[in-house]
Amino acid sequence: MSAFKAYDFRGIYGKDFNLEDIYRIGFFLPQLLKVDKVLVGRDMRVSTPAIFEALTRGITDAGVDVYDMGLTTTPMVYYFTAQHHFDASVMITASHNPKEHNGLKVSTTNALPVGYDTGLGKLEKMIQAVPQPAARKGKIINHNVKEEYIEFLKRYQYDISNLKIAMDCSNGMASILVKSLFGDQPTYLYDELDGTFPHHEANPLEAENVVDLQKLVLKEKADIGVIYDGDADRVMFVDEKGSFIPPDLMIAVLAHYFIKEKNVQGKVIQDIRTSKSVTEYIQKLGREVYIWRVGRAYAALKLREIDGAFGGEFAGHYYFRDFFYSDSAMVASQVILHVVSEMKKKGISVSQLISEIAVYANSGEINFKVEKKKEAMEAMKEHFMQKETATNFMDFDGYRIEFKDWWFNVRPSNTEPYLRLLMEAKNKEMLEEKLTEAKKILAPFI
Repeated sequence: MSAFKAYDFRGIYGKDFNLEDIYRIGFFLPQLLKVDKVLVGRDMRVSTPAIFEALTRGITDAGVDVYDMGLTTTPMVYYFTAQHHFDASVMITASHNPKEHNGLKVSTTNALPVGYDTGLGKLEKMIQAVPQPAARKGKIINHNVKEEYIEFLKRYQYDISNLKIAMDCSNGMASILVKSLFGDQPTYLYDELDGTFPHHEANPLEAENVVDLQKLVLKEKADIGVIYDGDADRVMFVDEKGSFIPPDLMIAVLAHYFIKEKNVQGKVIQDIRTSKSVTEYIQKLGREVYIWRVGRAYAALKLREIDGAFGGEFAGHYYFRDFFYSDSAMVASQVILHVVSEMKKKGISVSQLISEIAVYANSGEINFKVEKKKEAMEAMKEHFMQKETATNFMDFDGYRIEFKDWWFNVRPSNTEPYLRLLMEAKNKEMLEEKLTEAKKILAPFI
């Protein structure tokens, strides 16, 4: 089934999956994870109530109890999966995808992600069987623990009253938490729950979705802009000039708190697309960087395995040891706003802080519609490695090949006919030269 992805179950509701599929997933999930209770949270999408009903009917027909959290952010489900010792949880959400989409994020003991390689693939096969309801029907138990979660998040609350903040909740789940944490201090945009996303899609990585926040930052003369995605597991930022900040650079900003201020020991994890500016910045602070695969299904597992201090991704996920090695947009935004507040006291603006970090020219991720992705990747590798001596070569999530003054990552999309290319060089001229060369290599495959 096309909705089973590498990291979760997600697709267009009514096209890629239907309610019978959801019912079967609910029925067979307890068998897969060998549990007698399942924690369930959900977002505000229009299709979510029907999916919740089908999912929980499947779970209870299997004789298993549902602990219903109600409307939640995805990190809330991660937190309570681990904190309240659940061995199975489901968040009903399609995260940052358009309004027609929905899906399921599944976790197990200690909020470890269940991806295709760690259970969803087996579940896909299991749901082909016909469900045989158990003699005992499970119950749905109210488990609304929002206030407990807010109390936990307040551990990261600091006096940031010197900041002027613009904040866009994207009509998503961040809206249920932000005012309890930030009060009336920010100027809010789209802080009402609305699963139709009437103002813009809840994906801050798409430039058009950040335009309203950028305008608000300039209008209000804000020090920083903050924008969350639909299920509030990702957060991104705009500087005081209205410029979007590449999310991977904020890993280095987090380092000011976890390394310089708190002296937290352990490696820092980043994904294979992360700027070398971040790597070198963190190394200067005396910590080792561990580069790994893209996606929570891999990052959270690896951070736990190496007992890393914290980490982040190019897509705006930030992971924390003290958050059960999972990602939390609220923890990240509170910590980053604290760092920005401390910098402002020293006369350093957000754009100045970022300019100290970003010392390389970066292309951002560029998508090419390519069917023969493997062949195109090989052509890139062979061309550049024949011309220059590589200083580092990584072959997970495509290739990351580093040379003396530049590097590139080329990786296939898991779900679409796209090849994704990211390049970085010591200056803009070299970057343009290498990009032009790469586009010529890829042209025959497009």
